[in-house]
Amino acid sequence: MQRAKLGLASILSAIVCIANADRALADEIPNMVGTWSGKNDTIGEKFGLRTRERTVHITEQTDRRFRGYFDYDAGHKDIFGIVFPDNVSFAWTSPASKASVQGRILGPDHIAACYIEGGPEATAGCSDLKRTSEKP
Repeated sequence: MQRAKLGLASILSAIVCIANADRALADEIPNMVGTWSGKNDTIGEKFGLRTRERTVHITEQTDRRFRGYFDYDAGHKDIFGIVFPDNVSFAWTSPASKASVQGRILGPDHIAACYIEGGPEATAGCSDLKRTSEKP
C-alpha cells in the first residue's frame, strides 16, 4: 500500500512538472519574423477553385505585434498583425483588405493562415506556410 502511494505521488509530481514546463514554453511569444512560403488554396465566387504559391514577409516584431507584406496577383499588401495571448493563434489585416486573416502557429517554422471574405467577391482560403528564411 505504501509503495502504491509513493508511485502515485511520483506520477502526480511528474505531471505537475510537465504542466509547468508547458506553461513556461507557452509564455514565450513566438518569433514571427522571416520569409514564409507555401501553398494557398482558395475557393470563391469570382475565381472558383485556385491553388497558388504564397510568400509572406514578416519584417519586424515588437512583443506580440508584427508587420510585414506580401505580393499577389493584384499588387502589394502591407500587413499588421498580433499574436494572441495563447501564443498559438495570430491575426493580421491590411489597410486595403475587406477582411482579416486568422492563423495558427503549428511549429517554430510552420504556420497556417486563413482568410474569409463575404459579399459579392466572397472568398475563403488557407495558406500552409513554412519559414524559408529568418530574414524578411
